[in-house]
Amino acid sequence: MPTVRDTTFDVLRRLELTTIFSNPGSTEVPLLAGLPEDLRFVLALHEGSVVSLACGFALGTGRPALALLHSTPGLGNAVAAIATSRLNRAPVVVLVGQQDRRHLAQEPFLAGRLRGLAGEYPVFEELPVRPQDVPGTIVRAFHAAETARGPALVIVPMDDWLAPAPEPHEILGPQRLVRSAAAAPDAVRELAAFLGERPAIIAGAGADWGSLVALAERLGTPVFQEPFGGAAGFPQDHPQFAGIAPARRERLRAALDPFDTVLVVGTGALRQYPYDAGPLTHARLAVITADPDEAHRSPAELAVLGDPAAICSALAAVVEPRRSAVAFERPAPPEPGEPLYPGHALAALAERLPRDAIVVEESPSSRPELHARLPATAPGAFVSAMGMLGFALPAATGLRMAGDRPVVAVVGDGSSLYQIQALWTAAQYGVGVLFVVLRNGGYAIMDRLAEHAGAHGPWPKFDIDIAAMATAQGCQARRITTHAELLSVLDESPWDRSTPLLLDVAVAQDETFDP
Repeated sequence: MPTVRDTTFDVLRRLELTTIFSNPGSTEVPLLAGLPEDLRFVLALHEGSVVSLACGFALGTGRPALALLHSTPGLGNAVAAIATSRLNRAPVVVLVGQQDRRHLAQEPFLAGRLRGLAGEYPVFEELPVRPQDVPGTIVRAFHAAETARGPALVIVPMDDWLAPAPEPHEILGPQRLVRSAAAAPDAVRELAAFLGERPAIIAGAGADWGSLVALAERLGTPVFQEPFGGAAGFPQDHPQFAGIAPARRERLRAALDPFDTVLVVGTGALRQYPYDAGPLTHARLAVITADPDEAHRSPAELAVLGDPAAICSALAAVVEPRRSAVAFERPAPPEPGEPLYPGHALAALAERLPRDAIVVEESPSSRPELHARLPATAPGAFVSAMGMLGFALPAATGLRMAGDRPVVAVVGDGSSLYQIQALWTAAQYGVGVLFVVLRNGGYAIMDRLAEHAGAHGPWPKFDIDIAAMATAQGCQARRITTHAELLSVLDESPWDRSTPLLLDVAVAQDETFDP
């Protein structure tokens, strides 16, 4: 007799959710034992890695990916990664195992109070009323993840998998969901009237490159990247790219002082860190976003909720062409003969990296240097950790598994330790990522923040052999201590591999860095 499990496998095939990222436990055995050969299982050693692998895979394919977690400990360990998936707009369907439905009322061992454990980060969360509702709930979770661009949770008691299959009409949810984007003429006219004599644009991760380029070129206006964005919203080698908008209010106001209006596209206005007093900008502010939460929280004079691609295309068609009088210079490389700083490593990487490479960034104290030296030159070419330390190693692995583009993860040594187990998965499955760990032996960003507070933090320095940790997990690694060593390795095109490589690069702390 067909089971819920059989029907679920058919649903997963139809939805193309045929790669399962997991760190399973006993409640997942009924689903996974005897897994069909056409469904691929990928093991990670920590649930944070599981969800981040799926997140990277989803960003790489442009479609929802599938993660499978184990009850309370699995979901609890993965909450930070689920939050990061939401912030990175990554559509991930997350199945969470639960104890046997027949004695849940007695709270058996390994049962969990799973509803709400991930807080408000999931875009969808459901415990099916009946076992037969599981396949349809997965369908709805898939569409919710794709529509809202975030993680969708389905909690499944372990005995549900072997229950009798539902009838076809009981699988509630569309077989196909087609989205139709349009720009309302009234909204476009209001935006056109809003733009002043000296506009600027700030591009967010939700912006569409083609339509935003057309609008920026029509307006002749500079385009900044949002301060904290999971992806680049505008080509960073474009002549009108003006750099990353500052994450401190005083600097942001200074950067935007030449402009009378600012149009924020594909994000809210505007994520900052740490807190500073005063307004974001003295310019009038408008926002275009498809995310209601971003629109609602933005301190904007005008917020337009809709598809940024359609709205920017329509706006470009109605505004008068103009030229910008403001010129911007790109930062110069550091002088030779200095100690090996992150800028040296990133400049060397930028000179050699293929144009189609994807850079995954999680190096907070080196982020300004990375943005300046490694511009995103194609859609999807830049992915940043949005909240969870430990995102980059597994996300880069998932991205590389999703396609053929070279993937390079630039990670701080402190950040790498949060999900160092992800290197095992990369090595086990032969995933050719280049991991560049910038090892400065401490938490540089924490040191700078403490100095701003007029004190020193109680945390000690640390110098951990990251290369040895990689080698212990089967990942080839090299320790780099000089500029010449680094150039020698990079000249070998280490991103063009079928197995991972980690470069443990010893760098001096950049004392000029100011978060």
